[in-house]
Amino acid sequence: MNRNEYAGKKLLITGGTGSFGHTVANKLLQSEVDEIRILSRDEAKQDAMRHEMGDSRLKFYVGDVRDFDSVSRASRDVDFVFHAAALKQVPSCEFFPMEAVRTNIIGSENVVRAADANNVKSVVCLGTDKAVYPVNAMGMTKALMEKVAQSYGLNNPDTNTIVSCVRYGNVMYSRGSVIPLFIRQIKEGKRITVTDAAMSRFLMSLADSVDLVDFAFHNAEQGDLFVKKAPASTIGDLAAAVCNLFEVAPDIEIIGTRHAEKMSEALASREELTRAEDMGEYFRIKADNRDLNYKLYFSEGVPEQSSYVDYDSHTTSQLTIPEIEELLLTLPEVRRELKSAGLEDRIGLMV
Repeated sequence: MNRNEYAGKKLLITGGTGSFGHTVANKLLQSEVDEIRILSRDEAKQDAMRHEMGDSRLKFYVGDVRDFDSVSRASRDVDFVFHAAALKQVPSCEFFPMEAVRTNIIGSENVVRAADANNVKSVVCLGTDKAVYPVNAMGMTKALMEKVAQSYGLNNPDTNTIVSCVRYGNVMYSRGSVIPLFIRQIKEGKRITVTDAAMSRFLMSLADSVDLVDFAFHNAEQGDLFVKKAPASTIGDLAAAVCNLFEVAPDIEIIGTRHAEKMSEALASREELTRAEDMGEYFRIKADNRDLNYKLYFSEGVPEQSSYVDYDSHTTSQLTIPEIEELLLTLPEVRRELKSAGLEDRIGLMV
């Protein structure tokens, strides 16, 4: 991130006290940004973040993306908006799907409408691999969040506000992820609980997630969706890698899949890849910008589609256990846990 790219700019992060928002804010404070606004419902987390970061450029707004007025108030005179507020836990969204609708869909519409009303330059919405071929309420509502974002440009062709999305796989050591759970279970002398050892997921660091948001802010065109290419692993291999780092024999208990979980996740579907641009580390998936004037009947299909496969965690490159260990050692949280466990020598394994 270039220190001067955000010089004199104001940014709003919705859900800014969560793992993504917290990391994005921390990174942005290393630039010459003028102001970062944090919009969230939890004043206790805001107070903790205020004391932890101790930077006067952080401004805290208590509010909820479900309420348009609170979003509009927070986005006045803002240049960039990173929309991270969401209900993200698969099981809770299964039990309370309408709550996911109110936050992930209606809340996202409020963010986009408020940004438009306040002439924000760019809005980046945080998506998830669960939005690809969704089978659960969380993925379905996040898929519709992407549609809300993309429909903005279709319905406002002359707008100056660019609305785009980024789509992540599993972000390592984010709140609710399995790595801190595994480490806690090891330290407490408990068995590691794994849903299904063969289940696979993409692996991405919080630092990579910040780079993806930064890339979107500076490269997005209307309706774009960006995906960062990422390696994957099975959950069983991930658990084994964590055990190896902490020098314990793997003692794994298979507990079965949770509500509406998939065995693998896709970051991009074959349909999307037919219109994607390969940008090296990223895919740019352009919005389908056709209007409503479709022909009544189609005589031809899209032959290119059959030559593509989904960008899926089962079919992409799979990391070996030593490679997973090396990746884990790049995470400051894992290194901190190793130090607290008296295993500083393991940190030296990092190349």
